[in-house]
Amino acid sequence: MPSVSTEAPVTAGASAAPSVPLAPSDQLTPGGPGYRRMSLALFAAGIATFALLYSTQALLPAISADFGVTAGQASWTVSAATGALALFVLPLSALSERFGRRTLMTASLVVAVVVGLLVPFAPNLEWLVALRAVQGAALAGLPASAMAFLAEEVRPKALVAAIGLFVAGNSIGGMSGRILTGWVAQAWGWRAALAAVGLLAVACAVVFRALLPKARNFTSRTLSPRALARTVGAHLSDPLLLRLYAIGGLFMTVFGAVYTVIGYRLVADPFNLPQGVVGSVFVVYLVGTVSSAAAGRLVGRLGRRGALYLAVGTTTAGLLLSLADALAAVLLGLVLITAGFFAGHAVASSSVSRTAKSGRAQASALYQSSYYLGSSAGGTLGAIAFHTGGWAATVALGLLAVLGVVSITLYGSRCARAERRRALAGH
Repeated sequence: MPSVSTEAPVTAGASAAPSVPLAPSDQLTPGGPGYRRMSLALFAAGIATFALLYSTQALLPAISADFGVTAGQASWTVSAATGALALFVLPLSALSERFGRRTLMTASLVVAVVVGLLVPFAPNLEWLVALRAVQGAALAGLPASAMAFLAEEVRPKALVAAIGLFVAGNSIGGMSGRILTGWVAQAWGWRAALAAVGLLAVACAVVFRALLPKARNFTSRTLSPRALARTVGAHLSDPLLLRLYAIGGLFMTVFGAVYTVIGYRLVADPFNLPQGVVGSVFVVYLVGTVSSAAAGRLVGRLGRRGALYLAVGTTTAGLLLSLADALAAVLLGLVLITAGFFAGHAVASSSVSRTAKSGRAQASALYQSSYYLGSSAGGTLGAIAFHTGGWAATVALGLLAVLGVVSITLYGSRCARAERRRALAGH
C-alpha cells in the first residue's frame, strides 16, 4: 500500500508556478458534480494496480512446479514487479508535473494492462520475470500521480475521504487479486488465473478512463533535473527521514517474506491445503485496513515511537505464533503480522509528510521506493530462507528485520533526548 499525504505536493524538479488561490467551484466536493465519478475512477485504478502488482504471489507454488524452479527463483515474479515500481516511482512523479496527472495515470494503466494480458503466455520463467518488471515500472505512475491529482482537484475538507477510497481500492485489489488467482488456478491452472486478473484490470481501466473527470487545476511545469536532485539530496541527508524510510522498508521486508512464502507452507505437510483455499487466506488483508485506520488514535495515545513499539510487538508475536503446526495458530499469526505491519506502515508513512518541510511529494515518493524495495528484498530473501531452512528460517529473517526497526526507533529516541538536552543547555 502506498504512503499517503493529504497535502498538495510541493514541486521539486520543476520550475515553480505562481500560487493562485482556487475558487471553491474549481474543486470537487462530496455531492458535487464530478466527485462521485472521480472517486469511483480512482477506486477502480486502485483495484487494478494492486491486483496486477501482486498477481503471481498466491501462485508461486504452482509456478515453481510448472517451471521446475525453487521458491527463491519463482519469487522473482513478485520481486521484479515491486522492485521496478520502487525504481520508477520518483522519476514518474516528476514526469506527472510536466505532462499531467490524468495523462500519466492513463498511460501507466494502459501499459500495465497490456503487459498483464501478455504475462499468461510467458514461455519460461525468464520471460515471466521480464514482463513483470515492465508491468511494475508502468504501475509506478499510478500512486505517483493519484495523490497529486486528488490534492489538486478535491477540496481540502474532502481530501482525506477521497484518499481513503483510493487506498481502499489498493487494499481490495491486493486481496481480491490473490483470492481470484487462487480459485481460478485450482480449476484451470496459474496461466488462466493470470489471464483472469488481466481481464479484471481491463474492466477497471475502462471504468477509470470513462469516469475520471478532466483536471481543472493542473498547471504544467518545466522539468528541472537539477532542482529534483537538490530536493532528493536534501531528503536523503535528513536523519529522521532516513530512519522513517528504513522503518518502512524493514516492515515491508517482513510482510513481503511472509506472504511470498506462506503459500508454499500451506500447500505442504502438515496442512496440504488446495490452491483456492490458500488464495483465500489473503482475506486477512482486511485486518490491515482496520489497524491502519487505528494508527492515528494509537499515535495520539502512545506517541509515534510508542505506536511503533506496539506494531513491532504485534508483528513479533505473530511471527512466533506462526511457527506452530496448527492451522488456527498459523492463521492467528498472520492476523497479528498483518495488523502490526499495517499499523507500523501507517505511522511511518504519515510521519514522512509531517517531517518534510518542502518537497513533500518527493519525500513521499522516496518512502514508496524504500517500501517497495523492502517488498522485493523480503520476497526474494524470504523464499531463499524457506528453501534453505523451511518456515523457521523465514520467521528468523522476519525477526531480524523487526529487530532492525526496534534498533532504529531506540536510536531515534536517544537522538531526540540528546537534542532536548542541547536545547535546554542553550537556554
